Amino acid sequence: METIKLPPLPTDADVYNEAQCPSRLILDRIADKWATLIIGILAQSKHRRFNELRRMIGGISQKMLTQTLRDLERDGLVKRTIYPEVPPRVEYELTRLGRTLCGPLGSLTQWAHDHIEEVKRAQADFDAHV
Repeated sequence: METIKLPPLPTDADVYNEAQCPSRLILDRIADKWATLIIGILAQSKHRRFNELRRMIGGISQKMLTQTLRDLERDGLVKRTIYPEVPPRVEYELTRLGRTLCGPLGSLTQWAHDHIEEVKRAQADFDAHV
């Protein structure tokens, strides 16, 4: 079995229960299915307009897309640009910080594609014995 090297973790178990744990704060954001999809779509092009994103992400409501984009903007991962036109044009793009997530999220996506059949088999085996 291959050994996985992780960065040094705090030894105080209470840090994992606190709301300020860096890992928890970041994972709460990127573990959201909409945020991950938005980051992935924005990684494929320089920028996207709101309605482009909405059409590309099946099942997301206008309210949820607005809130997720706002959260990503607040975290410094997405930049929102408003152009003074009639009607106003708004575009979204990944920031430099947001682009740094592309590698880790790409690795996770690749892992999912590589192992989805194993996960499905494990789920089926588990469900058959419960």
